[in-house]
Amino acid sequence: MDPVTHGILVTGQGLLDSADQGGRRQVTLVTRERWDLATQSMGVPIDPILRRANLLISGIDLENTRTRILQLGDCRLRIRGETRPCERMDEAVPGLQNALDVHWGGGAFAEIIQGGEITAGDDVRWENNPD
Repeated sequence: MDPVTHGILVTGQGLLDSADQGGRRQVTLVTRERWDLATQSMGVPIDPILRRANLLISGIDLENTRTRILQLGDCRLRIRGETRPCERMDEAVPGLQNALDVHWGGGAFAEIIQGGEITAGDDVRWENNPD
């Protein structure tokens, strides 16, 4: 998995050219803030690419946001649930799985309800939705 600064989100599918397409888990997100908080206790810097999430965002808290709509640039994503960290995290750094397993530290998964192009630095905010 190589980091990129732009991509295309396809409505109802996910990130263009990503292995996972369709279903409710079309894209995965992790926040810089939760990643940094969880990994501080590890005692070594850990690159968020290790998490293998599709998107690294900041300025937004994902905890308990199931059904909320996130606007990323001109795109809209419906959060469907928490992405739980797996044993691969511990294979990379012992203790990382547990460190990420609180407050949605492993991120969230979402479906794309309005696709488009995204670029690093795009505005990220919650849409006011009644759900």
